Amino acid sequence: MEKVEEIPKETLLKIYKTMHKIRTYEETLAKWYYEGKTPRFDISAGPIPGELHLSSGQESAAVGVCLHLKPEDAVVGTHRAHHFAIAKGVDLKKMTAEIFGKATGLSGGKGGHMHLFDAYQNFSCSGIVGASFPQAVGVGIAAKLKGEDYVAVAVGGDGAANQGTFHEALNLAAIWKLPVIFVIEDNSWAISVPKEKSTAVSKNSERAAAYGVPGVSVDGTDVIAVYEVAKEAVERARRGEGPSLIEIKVYRLRGHFEGDPQHYRPKEDLELAKQKDPLLNFEKLLLEKGIATEEELNKIKEENVKEVQEAIDFAVNSPYPEPEEALKGVFAGGE
Repeated sequence: MEKVEEIPKETLLKIYKTMHKIRTYEETLAKWYYEGKTPRFDISAGPIPGELHLSSGQESAAVGVCLHLKPEDAVVGTHRAHHFAIAKGVDLKKMTAEIFGKATGLSGGKGGHMHLFDAYQNFSCSGIVGASFPQAVGVGIAAKLKGEDYVAVAVGGDGAANQGTFHEALNLAAIWKLPVIFVIEDNSWAISVPKEKSTAVSKNSERAAAYGVPGVSVDGTDVIAVYEVAKEAVERARRGEGPSLIEIKVYRLRGHFEGDPQHYRPKEDLELAKQKDPLLNFEKLLLEKGIATEEELNKIKEENVKEVQEAIDFAVNSPYPEPEEALKGVFAGGE
């Protein structure tokens, strides 16, 4: 395994900057989400109506993987996908406007936070559990037919790995040696169901053997470990050697959705998640190794806070779609 000292400082600071940006963005978004929803939680109220799923504690998965990707590579995320969107380079202002339901959003405010789509960065996500796997396989088929070396990343949670789409997609990708990287973010919870009560194997990476592809489980509290494993998988896909399965063990710092009381979750589990925080762990590593100073990291933090605030301001000040927009982009079939 590559030592952190062997990785260029520029790369390490980029990793930190992106992880911190994700955390700053989602914490800010959460504050706006709760406006108008208290003291009695009303999911339909406030500037961001509907559900909101945040990725706090899972930033290392997105950053460690996406750092190896090119603009033409595709990422298909889940309902919890802001971290992958930001790591892939999706425009922060347009994404925020989309989440606020504004006309300047990625999809004109029609998609919301669970249906983000950016054709320029080849990023998409969906509220359907397990939908990412076959979609990424489709991209892999296109890459192979065109004879090009771009890859597709399919992201799913440990609950999604029990969907039929996961197995069907992995099987087909293996048969045709498609350039697809299957990423399972194992945060131990499929909404409120603990993994040990829903999954027969202790590690979803073990399932790769059934399809004759490499499978590896990596500690998501160590972003460098994720970075190294992802590098190998992406390079393998570009060489035409087929898919890989990466299971990243992460810890969810928040509920399944904002407003989730988490009565099902032991307090010890949440305390463990705080101890395993990948952002704080990486910041501590950079300082202890003398790779970065507090002044350097503080400057990065200030830049991120400014960028996030600019994105929020853009969304808040953007107009809502005109009523007639509801009739556009709608398809209806019939005889």
